[in-house]
Amino acid sequence: MSMPIPGSELFSSRPVDPAELARSLPSALDVHSVTQDQVDSLDPLTYEVIRHRLWSVTDEMGEALKRMSGSPIVTDANDFDFAISDELGQEVQVGLYNTMLVGAVDLAIYWTLRHRAENPGIEAGDMFLCNDPWVGGGLHQNDVIVYQPVFHDGKLFAWTSAIAHQPDLGGVGLGSFSPAAEDVFSESLPTPPVKVVRGGRLQRDVADLWVRRSRVPMLVGLDLRAKIGANNVGAERLHALIEQYGPDTVKAVMKRMMADAEHRLRDKLSALPDGSWSATGYQDQSHEGDRNLHKITVTTTKTGDHLTFDFTGTDPQAGVINCTYAGMRGGVMLALLPILANDIPWSAGGLMRCFDLVTEEGTLNNATFPAAVGRGPIGPAWLTGSLIAECLSQMLDRDLELGKNVQATCCGTWDTAVIAGLDERGEQPAPFLNIIMEPMAGGYGARPHADGLDTGGLFCIPMGRVPDVEMTEFLYPVLTLWRREVPDSGGPGRHRGGLGASIALTPHGTSVPMGLVLASAGKAVAQNTGLSGGHPGNSGLDVVARESRVAELLAAGRMPSELAELSDTLEPGQNYASSYLAPGEVFAMTWQGGGGYGDPLTRDPAAVVRDLREHKITTAAATDVYGVVVENGDVDEDATARERARLRALRRDRSQLAGTPRGKADLTAARRVDDNLVEVGDVLACRHCAEVLGGPDGDLAVAVHDGPSTEAGPQITADPADYIDAPVVFRQYCCPSCWTALYSGVVPADRPHTLATLGKVTV
Repeated sequence: MSMPIPGSELFSSRPVDPAELARSLPSALDVHSVTQDQVDSLDPLTYEVIRHRLWSVTDEMGEALKRMSGSPIVTDANDFDFAISDELGQEVQVGLYNTMLVGAVDLAIYWTLRHRAENPGIEAGDMFLCNDPWVGGGLHQNDVIVYQPVFHDGKLFAWTSAIAHQPDLGGVGLGSFSPAAEDVFSESLPTPPVKVVRGGRLQRDVADLWVRRSRVPMLVGLDLRAKIGANNVGAERLHALIEQYGPDTVKAVMKRMMADAEHRLRDKLSALPDGSWSATGYQDQSHEGDRNLHKITVTTTKTGDHLTFDFTGTDPQAGVINCTYAGMRGGVMLALLPILANDIPWSAGGLMRCFDLVTEEGTLNNATFPAAVGRGPIGPAWLTGSLIAECLSQMLDRDLELGKNVQATCCGTWDTAVIAGLDERGEQPAPFLNIIMEPMAGGYGARPHADGLDTGGLFCIPMGRVPDVEMTEFLYPVLTLWRREVPDSGGPGRHRGGLGASIALTPHGTSVPMGLVLASAGKAVAQNTGLSGGHPGNSGLDVVARESRVAELLAAGRMPSELAELSDTLEPGQNYASSYLAPGEVFAMTWQGGGGYGDPLTRDPAAVVRDLREHKITTAAATDVYGVVVENGDVDEDATARERARLRALRRDRSQLAGTPRGKADLTAARRVDDNLVEVGDVLACRHCAEVLGGPDGDLAVAVHDGPSTEAGPQITADPADYIDAPVVFRQYCCPSCWTALYSGVVPADRPHTLATLGKVTV
């Protein structure tokens, strides 16, 4: 079903004008507001004290949620967030946890003010629950928000909210994820905002209805109460703050926080040159059985102090790889917060005034009901964020100071694996369900001045953590054979991308097969792209070792460390699949590292030796990708110079010249574009040798090579033909004079050649 169902438009998120929203509220709902004069008259000391108090309130809400929740998703992995919003839902202070959720919380409050203010009403002591991604609050149905209005003297003063991913809320698939889904009716039921607490009392009928849908009702019920508790903490602390400083002063600080965040971001944007930057990425497969590629594309335009993100040209919604408007907005915030607002307090309500979204409905990142959206946050929303980050990094790389925030793409996706079955270790067998959370340890992208962090986390969850192995084995009937960083998984470059990692599990304490659900991307086409000639990080890989020898090896006192030791029957997992894991079999998952920055042949040989010594890379990568020859643990400088000259000659011999040579440029008045490129007037040139590479007509004069994807380096282990039908290549653009790599990617063979690929600005 591809057409929206009549009436579903009621539940669709849209851009909201707070002033218009305020005017539309019913007269019975009185709100607390302040004048601009009250905001302007705040003294600096009072402002800073209350601002930090509000920050501490959100931290306390997070601690309350973690202490009350029984879900490892919350307690171990920190996959949740919380916020304090003003009376209209604009986010004043957000947490440092799952930043994608920041783009959706306010939408749920806006919707509630529009559609619940009269019936059933919004009153003191109420809390609402929502998991409808078309309304907002979360990005797919497993993101569940509980939020409450905070009243003072009978007036609506603020909102608090707590949101976390739930392990299962029903539906066809384990963990509420069906790899074969092509509409929402195969997934968990979306629930629009419903009053779960009324007058300070939990509505037992609503709570029972809520947990009844889940395969793990005790966890879901406990998380519901944990979110209610976190909101209670938030309300109590807000009331104490109001009692101490007065409602007008606290509200004025809230308004000032958003205004300050807005002004600081606008000042930063104003200091950068105007222009447009484009990026395109792909999802391999859309659902179980699909073998196609699906494109998301964005053009980012900066004009003065404002940004526009235009997603026109993105492919139509398909399979399970869709997100709603809330997910697209969450993807934008995923990138904007750490790259542009890393030194600005995250008062998201102000930051979001600095950009507009242009999008077509019915597309991958603005899907209309009843699209399947189970993969929403970790598929199209995540890719949206990676593409925005690529554009923003290209924009910032033109400025030496702001360029410190440039970063190649981090771990390009969340590799989802859900296992569920029967735990027979206790007196009574009990069902279990576990989302493997180890991919929290993704690799960070490289920067112009530093390598990416190895297994440093996820770009979108700054406070994320991997679970404790011992706790996982305590909670679930599994044995962990290894969990380790994977050499070569970081994208090669002048600065190397951070490493990804791998885990291998086998059933332990159960005699029946477990269900296994897989969902991922980046196995055929890279999603962890490099910048400025840096190579992408590793491709993802999921493998089940059938007919394994694990029991025999363990009985003999040997802990296996490689798949080849375990079995001769290794079954690669598709991007989307429903499978099983039987006793005696092993599931191994390898998730992604970050992209590299700059040409690998310009990396300091001493850094390559250090990486080799620390098992960050292999000998093959040192020689074949970085061109560094190591003898007895030290760099052989003469041999390295010869090897790097040979690799540059290889680039020359295998490439074809695209465009017409234009000669040399005068670099006296050159303006930086990135590590390798400069602009001289309206032409693009190599900053190393002054070769003119492109002009105002858009014609590229670069050396182009398309080869097998494995030419990107030993980090590319998967054969794209195992997953999709479209040909995939390692594409590299080089300067046709000095043979410096300008762009290196693993992309579809039919991807057009454009200046946008090189980060060329269009003014």
